[in-house]
Amino acid sequence: MKLIFYPAFIVIGLWLSVQTAFAKWYEASSDHFVIYADDSEDDVREFANNLERFHAALKNVSSSGDKPPPSPSNRVTIYVTSGNNITKLAGEKTQQIAGFYRPQAGGSIAFTPPVEKSRPNEADFSQTVLLHEYAHHFAISQSQLSLPLWYSEGFGEYVGTTTFPKNGSVGLGRPAQHRAAELRQSRQVPWNLLFDTRAYKKYKAKNKGFNAFYGQSWAAFHYLQSTDETRKLQADYLKRISIGESDIEAARAAFGDLDKFGKKVIRYAFGRIFYLSLPASLISFKPVTLRGLSAGEAAIMPVVMQSRRGVNREQAAQLVPEARTIAAKFPGDAAVLAALAEAEYDAGNDDAAITAADQATAIQPANINAMLQKGYALFRKARDAEGKDADDKKAAFSAVRKHFTAINKIEKDHPIPLIYFYRTYFDQGVEPTENAKNALDYALQLSPFDKGLRLNVARQDMKDKRYAEARDHLWILANDPHRTEPSDGRPDPITAMLKEAEEKLGIAQDDGDDTDTQGSDEEGNVATNS
Repeated sequence: MKLIFYPAFIVIGLWLSVQTAFAKWYEASSDHFVIYADDSEDDVREFANNLERFHAALKNVSSSGDKPPPSPSNRVTIYVTSGNNITKLAGEKTQQIAGFYRPQAGGSIAFTPPVEKSRPNEADFSQTVLLHEYAHHFAISQSQLSLPLWYSEGFGEYVGTTTFPKNGSVGLGRPAQHRAAELRQSRQVPWNLLFDTRAYKKYKAKNKGFNAFYGQSWAAFHYLQSTDETRKLQADYLKRISIGESDIEAARAAFGDLDKFGKKVIRYAFGRIFYLSLPASLISFKPVTLRGLSAGEAAIMPVVMQSRRGVNREQAAQLVPEARTIAAKFPGDAAVLAALAEAEYDAGNDDAAITAADQATAIQPANINAMLQKGYALFRKARDAEGKDADDKKAAFSAVRKHFTAINKIEKDHPIPLIYFYRTYFDQGVEPTENAKNALDYALQLSPFDKGLRLNVARQDMKDKRYAEARDHLWILANDPHRTEPSDGRPDPITAMLKEAEEKLGIAQDDGDDTDTQGSDEEGNVATNS
């Protein structure tokens, strides 16, 4: 490893390049990412390689160990598109959006603009948002420790300026040029509030407008990386957080007087800062696979991006005619038909979604997206059916269960079939089998970044009187630094459930019962371990 110190905030000049419109779409596939981009083959390959280099660098500097890559369908999917498209997809009407990321089981997605060309060894600031958000994804995938807001965002800012020199090395900790003016000119957050997530949220609610929170968080995190002494302070701080000390207690114990600490941080930020260069010998990953999309896949890509972003009923109704028109032009393209099935499902057309999905799998039997869309439609038909007697309803859910079990056999670490296997019991109104509960638990192991999934696991644990397990999940949710509590006076359900779990733990005794992790039912089991 190479340690370099140099002036923090310098003027960076980007090489201006003409953005060429490419008619050819490419898919770059790697262990941790799937990228779709309308760009040159060389640029798409380089972008994909750099993202895998970034993941390898994060793994190298973390203490989480070498975890296996996610299931193919559980990788982060990245769509490279124009800034205007990103803003529209984000639903933003008042300001330009540089990119966004949405974590969810079986389909975490990110939208990012085309990468600009910068001078060698300088950060590509067009990537900053993507790298920042993937850092969050990586952190929660590697550890369930709920980190304070400043630390989480400081880490994202620290790695957001990562550079990828031509020699294969990776540079971490370049100056956050986009935070320089913020630190110099914006209102600083009092340091005792910066290090206290809940207090900062209250402060932010009362003090509207822009402040230097992100710049200060970047500076504090960067300072803690700078020397052996400061890294010891960081280790002590994280240890205190891990044993349950509050944000502010841990900060005061580890850093001392917070105002004095903050002054050291600011002096450091505008002085000579620490930079970590990881040599190419420490950056290893499997080769990226690149393929050009078919004409049909390229044509349907705007529909795919909107569908994956998420649509309401009105948007879905507007999107599905476009999907039908494109599918009519490419009736033999399985990917196009799968996208049509998704659009039909989103629009509430379950039978049409099933038909399109069947057409897709007739061409490509293992098309997972088509199979999922059919499963969603079958599930909704079973759940919403009126006038059916109990036996008919049971048969309908049994068919759905078998369908998702079939997907599980093709890709056993895909979280969605596991979740819906559980839901077929829950929505049928019958007690889930142990195998179904284990499937839900395993889905969360595969997708720890999905907060809604974690809440459902906690609810099932509460129902089963597994209060210790429920408390662990609820504690993570309650202490999520990005969580917004109800502002309309309603009680917060997560806080209420956490309180109930802790009250139960005060009187409950561990009965030592070990649950069988391989329960069965008439439809068979889903695989719940790797």
